[in-house]
Formats: sequence, C-alpha cells, structure tokens
Amino acid sequence: MDVIRVSDPADPRLADYTRLRDVNLRRHLEAEHGLFMAEGDKVIRRAATAGFAPRSFLLTERRAEALDDVVAASGAPLYVVSEETAERVVGFDLHRGALAAYHRKPLPELGEVLAGARGIVVLEDLVDHTNVGAIFRSAAGLGVDAVVLAPRCADPLYRRSVKVSMGAVFTLPYTRLDDWYGGLDTLRDAGFDLMALTPGEGSLPMREAMDRLDADARVGLLLGTEGDGLSSRWLERATSRVHIPMADRDIDSLNVTAAAAIACYELSRFGNVAARDHLG
Repeated sequence: MDVIRVSDPADPRLADYTRLRDVNLRRHLEAEHGLFMAEGDKVIRRAATAGFAPRSFLLTERRAEALDDVVAASGAPLYVVSEETAERVVGFDLHRGALAAYHRKPLPELGEVLAGARGIVVLEDLVDHTNVGAIFRSAAGLGVDAVVLAPRCADPLYRRSVKVSMGAVFTLPYTRLDDWYGGLDTLRDAGFDLMALTPGEGSLPMREAMDRLDADARVGLLLGTEGDGLSSRWLERATSRVHIPMADRDIDSLNVTAAAAIACYELSRFGNVAARDHLG
C-alpha cells in the first residue's frame, strides 16, 4: 500500500482535493479530469463496491488506517495529512477525515437505463446539489428503477449530492436527456405514462391517478425545478398532472425533496400492487 505523508497544502499531488466548496472551480476541474469526490468512510466504500476506480485517497492522521482494506485493494496512492493541512486544501474542517477521488464512468445510453424499468423519476432543471442527492436517496430506497435528468440538472456526482444520497447515486441507474425540448416525447415513445407533479389547476391526487392506470403501465414521474416547478413545455407534454393532497388549505405543496419522497412511495406502491394483481 502506497502511503504518502504530505505537509504542504500546495503540493500538486493534492490538486484533486482543492477548494471543494467552490462550485464553479469544481465543475471545471472535475469535468476536465473526469473525476468525482467521495466523502466519509461509508460513501467511499460504497463507491468502491459499485466498481468505481479510485485516483487517490486523502485521510487525516487520526483516520489514516480507516480504509486500509479499500486502499490496499485499489492500488491507488493514499495521502495522509494533518487536520490543519486538510482544511487548508479543501477549504473547510474535514471532520469526517476521509476523502477519495474517483474516476467517473461514461453515462449509459437512455435506452439502456429504460430497459426493464417500470417506474422512473425525471428531473427538470433542479440546480441544488443537495436536493438532487436527497431525491436519489428516496428513489433508491423506495424502489424506483432509474432517474433521468434534463440537460441543465445539477450533477449527481458532485460531492454534496453524493454525500446526501449516501451513495445512492452509485447504484441507481441514471442518465441525461440530450434534448430538453423533445426529451419527453422520447420517453412517451418508450411507453411511459408521464405524470407531472404539480399543484396547478387540473391535477388529480396522485394515488387516484395511479389507480386509473393499467397494471402493466410504465410510469415516469416528472419533478420540476425548486422555484418555479415544471416548465409549461413539460406540463404540456405530460400524460397527466398529479398532486399530493394537502390538509392545510394555506399550503398548496411541499418542497421538492419531501414531495419526491412521497411520490416515490406512491410509485413503488403502484408497482407492488400491479405485481400482486398480475400474479393473482
């Protein structure tokens, strides 16, 4: 195992870990080098288990042996630094004491992601990395088959998304649409009933709308951007509009992550009920 102790925060070997909270810098650096960050023991292990190849590991002195098995199996260098050096490199207190830089994999083709999927989540232009990570965690935990992203959605492999998802971004299949304008038509042509989650006029309670579907239906749940929700274009191209009923008339909807969790539950419930009906 190649253990390298580094004391200089400007050491070029630590360049992958520079200023992790600088979104613009990280977007450029990670795209240029085809890498992403995993933070914390659990997430680092999940990335390794999912088959991602590490570029290197960065551990503080108190955590220097925490990932011995993962590091040894990878053959990648391990940089051990003081907590002060780590903070100067990454730009914050690295209280978890563990980071790893991993190589990205090419995104799969849309057809590959949709093959065999019954229930998917489709995200339009969500720009908050925390929200994207939280939705991946809910979707994976509740049995959604895949996630499809509009071109302008935040990167699921950005460090914050990875951390909030608890590694769900490594295991839940996902890809991006090439075409925002006509992308939903591609999903409809693949046989998906597209349900736009919106509190707007003409939407049905989601469970009621799901109960009207055929047992063998394939469902795509459309979720819109944090502020304005779904665009008029996507609302027009949806098969139906649905909402989560609110008990308080002064509150017309939930934030996107809470709504996504409930909607993913309804999506998985439909799949389970349909499967039972089919077997019965």
